[in-house]
Amino acid sequence: MVASLGEDSGYVPYTAFSARKSYIEKNPEVIQAFTNALQKGMDYCAEHTPEEIAKVISPQFAETDTETLEIIVERYAAQDTWKTDPAFEKEAFDLLQDILIDAGELEDKVPYEELVVRPKEK
Repeated sequence: MVASLGEDSGYVPYTAFSARKSYIEKNPEVIQAFTNALQKGMDYCAEHTPEEIAKVISPQFAETDTETLEIIVERYAAQDTWKTDPAFEKEAFDLLQDILIDAGELEDKVPYEELVVRPKEK
């Protein structure tokens, strides 16, 4: 391995989920349940060892031996690759857009506020 993308670039939101605003407004319970499930997975990763995580995810990676999965999970954990909450922060959004522009996949940036719906403050 020459370099670690996670260490060299900062947090890159390599996975993001989207839904139409109308769906979010009509189905807040579905959105909340989905978000809760994501949080549960993030909590699991934060609270368990790389060995435990590798064992749990191994059925999804049948072609990879558990020892290799443990090494990969250890590397992710050491790099602080996994977030501890599902919020899509503006800094990560901007970094992702910079990467997409540099790769020629996006022409212009889109304002964060137009695409990201944040929970309402209580």
